[in-house]
Amino acid sequence: MTTHKTGTREEWLAARLTLLAAEKDLTRRSDALAAQRQQLPWVRIDKDYRFDTGAGRASLADLFQGRSQLLVYHFMFGPDYKAGCPSCSMIADGFNGFAVHLAHHDVTLSVVSRAPLAQLQAYKQRMGWSFPWASANGGEFNADFNVSLTEKQQREGVEYNYRREQAWTLRGIGDALTQGGEGPVAQIAAMTGTDVATYTRERPGMSAFVREDGAIYHTYSTYSRGLDGLWGSYQWLDRAPRGRNEAGIWWRRHDEYEAPASGLAACCR
Repeated sequence: MTTHKTGTREEWLAARLTLLAAEKDLTRRSDALAAQRQQLPWVRIDKDYRFDTGAGRASLADLFQGRSQLLVYHFMFGPDYKAGCPSCSMIADGFNGFAVHLAHHDVTLSVVSRAPLAQLQAYKQRMGWSFPWASANGGEFNADFNVSLTEKQQREGVEYNYRREQAWTLRGIGDALTQGGEGPVAQIAAMTGTDVATYTRERPGMSAFVREDGAIYHTYSTYSRGLDGLWGSYQWLDRAPRGRNEAGIWWRRHDEYEAPASGLAACCR
């Protein structure tokens, strides 16, 4: 027998209408927040960033692919990783579907990581992804946008998500990635073939850029929980009866799950 509260259809409808009012308020506040985000001052980029891509050596301007807006997902895949971060992979699983729609709305979606291009391309093929993925290996792009750090920075403390983390030797890797303790982070690190220190020298984030009158401007960046809206799976789970229902790291790369139950397999064939 269920332990969850049950009721009549009338009781459900009354509670749903109360929730609807709260949801509408959140929608209005989200719209206002989006407008505030778009009012941030633009910062001109004068540094000549270079990337390795499937089409050869490319500049930041090249990543726009002729469009005026560029969204970059900072995917955690460092030079010492054996495979991409499974959390970033879960987010990136949704990119193929909507990248084409963004492209037809003057927005290019690109992924950037520090691993060498050959590693990125092999992993991209394994995952069945088609979105553009560039390597910033050997350049300053990741460091300048606070998604890669050195061992020295890790020992001394670093700025991430607009606040300073305490040094590795004092508090692990800082509160930003250890809210649930170091154990879950170690579990994900192992899934990339690294240890916690190596794994967390890369950080997740996304950055937005615009090109206007021949100049490129940085317009926005977000990190850590600021990426929640990009986790398509979580948006669905938040509407499921038991919500996120998490107890540790439950997700895997999409090719690492065990075969689904026979009923699910049958209905999805």
